[in-house]
Amino acid sequence: MDKPVLKESLRLLSSLGKITSRSMFGGFGIFIDSTMFALVVQDKLHLRASDETINLFKEQGFEPYVYKKRGFPVVTKYFAISAECWEEPDSILIQAVIALDVAKKDKKIQQTAGPSRIKDLPNLRLATERMLKKAGINTVEELRTTGAVNAYKAIQQTHSSSVSDELLWSLEGAIKGTHWSVVSAETRSELRKQL
Repeated sequence: MDKPVLKESLRLLSSLGKITSRSMFGGFGIFIDSTMFALVVQDKLHLRASDETINLFKEQGFEPYVYKKRGFPVVTKYFAISAECWEEPDSILIQAVIALDVAKKDKKIQQTAGPSRIKDLPNLRLATERMLKKAGINTVEELRTTGAVNAYKAIQQTHSSSVSDELLWSLEGAIKGTHWSVVSAETRSELRKQL
């Protein structure tokens, strides 16, 4: 790691807690206690903004980091601090404390909200999500309400080839938030009886 901006950023921000960095977004994510709140990319330090601080960052002339995904621009919530800010490192630290707080709150919300798409549930993939959508089950909430057995039956009715029992265990595990292999033999037997 011979990037001077990254080295200086890590040195400055290390006073906020246990600091680490890892390669991401074409640059380096900066973490305090496993929460990413800053990014060094294109030789600039970027700090995470919230809905409240975005306007403040824009007023200070900070620009958001934009990268391309499948040819389309993606605007991140990470704003590049200006070169002038490095003349007053304490002002960077003040902004970094706010950015870290924002990142921690966002992380907590994401952890309590759970997956927003079916494919993001344990055991399930994009192919399973498509099968469920074809069967009329479009959201995580609809899957939970329908239950593993009824979702499995719906897939059986709309799918051209036969589906395995493993799919039933996978659906049950997805709803419970566990891997399909830990669905007990007793539960598996009970699920089979309901088919």
